[in-house]
Amino acid sequence: MKFLSLRSIPFPLMTRVLLTALFLATISACVGRPAAESTGEEIYLRVCANCHGDSLQGALGPSLGPGSNAASQPDDFLTASITLGRGRMPSFQSSLTEDQIGLLVGFIRQEQGQ
Repeated sequence: MKFLSLRSIPFPLMTRVLLTALFLATISACVGRPAAESTGEEIYLRVCANCHGDSLQGALGPSLGPGSNAASQPDDFLTASITLGRGRMPSFQSSLTEDQIGLLVGFIRQEQGQ
């Protein structure tokens, strides 16, 4: 019986597998159902901060703070991005209510100084 070792896996494949695993672990950390009575800030810290940073500065996901592309977009764009997902960002339609998404957009706007 021959065992598979790390040395027998081609480097590009191993890199792709490790990056995919890291990406999925990060995305799964971003997903969670906040309590119904959560504030916009609490929702952000629970659902968004792992990818967008505690202070909206960006990390795996882009910055959402003042001067960012998100700051120049209308509320409807942020609402649609959160609800449906965008690029690498997953949809939060099944984990956030419409009211929670509204609170989240309001918090982001407050932090952007708008």
